[in-house]
Amino acid sequence: MPAYLDHAASTPMRPEAIEAMLPWLRDHHANPSGAHRPARQARRAVDEARDDVAEALGADPGEIVFTGGGTEADNLAVLGGHDRRGGMLVASAIEHPAVLEPVRSRAGRIVGVDAQGLIDLDALDTALDPEVTLVSVMLANNEVGTVQPLDEVADHVRRLAPAATLHTDAVQAMGWLDVVAASAPADLVSISAHKVGGPKGMGALAVRRGTPLAPRQLGGGQERDRRGGTLDVAGIVALATALRLTVEHRTATVARVGVLRDRLATGLLAAVPDAIETAAPDGDRSRLTAGICHLCIPGIESEALLFLLEQGEVYASAGSSCASGAMEPSPVLAAMGVRRELAFGSLRLSLGWCSTADDVDRALEVIPPAVARLRRFARRPAVAAATASPA
Repeated sequence: MPAYLDHAASTPMRPEAIEAMLPWLRDHHANPSGAHRPARQARRAVDEARDDVAEALGADPGEIVFTGGGTEADNLAVLGGHDRRGGMLVASAIEHPAVLEPVRSRAGRIVGVDAQGLIDLDALDTALDPEVTLVSVMLANNEVGTVQPLDEVADHVRRLAPAATLHTDAVQAMGWLDVVAASAPADLVSISAHKVGGPKGMGALAVRRGTPLAPRQLGGGQERDRRGGTLDVAGIVALATALRLTVEHRTATVARVGVLRDRLATGLLAAVPDAIETAAPDGDRSRLTAGICHLCIPGIESEALLFLLEQGEVYASAGSSCASGAMEPSPVLAAMGVRRELAFGSLRLSLGWCSTADDVDRALEVIPPAVARLRRFARRPAVAAATASPA
């Protein structure tokens, strides 16, 4: 039985979300911006979905802006905020590239983190001043699963940069945290459908009333002039359905998947000598989301390990899927102070709403012998050189 352990990259669509989406792909074709009856039906579906998304984020329906995914939502938050106000941007060093690259493109300030991936609040204080107009700190990291203390971040921002807007990328948090409570201090909140059982290419940004934001897409007047373009009715309806189910079942899912993650992490640490649980080296997983087990394994390279795991029908990643194929170690691990040679052996195993005990069993069966095989091959040249006869 194959084990899909890359839910942090994209989790399977929920059957209910597919069913909700199909009529708007197959039977209903009208543009929700139109005036005739079919268009009004489409607009009604969008309005009802907007209500559900707003409830899932603790926002008013009028504060929801639908986007073409989490990256667009992050870009709109960061660059839309900057384009409206100017000033200095600040972000943590382990943000998703959809935040970091826009911040760097405007010569913003990057704040370091500790060995667990938690933002350094003293460094944040140094970065903050009255010139700062936007601060972005994600709720949960997409690679190692660290949950940030957003309440504390907000306290520091309000005190030292009182005019700043606070943005949080909740893309990875949505399935695991009470985002209504956890994101309450934020003015802008980004989410993505395909991390919670919705379709790829669909996301949303909650824009708290009064938050300054310039559109990145002009024309059409959709989303109260905050994001032009014809609305994807099928995607919006599916996003709302996936979010509603995520919130409804979140407590049970976190409890069930957390047990699976702990068994996976504990089993691998026992079976793979010298492996390190990256963001919980002391075994304390209280600051991590329930769905991510991230290890650094000395003596191997991630690319070779992932190849062997695929042969054993275990599908995982080395880190963020957005950086797949990169030959450099993860910037997240570098920011956490993980040694370069150790970071080359990173492995992210991420579980989701439909993960099972069979997935964990398969991983525990396949991963330890794959690591042992790679280490055995890595030692052979050194052994051969040491035992070779002198010329």
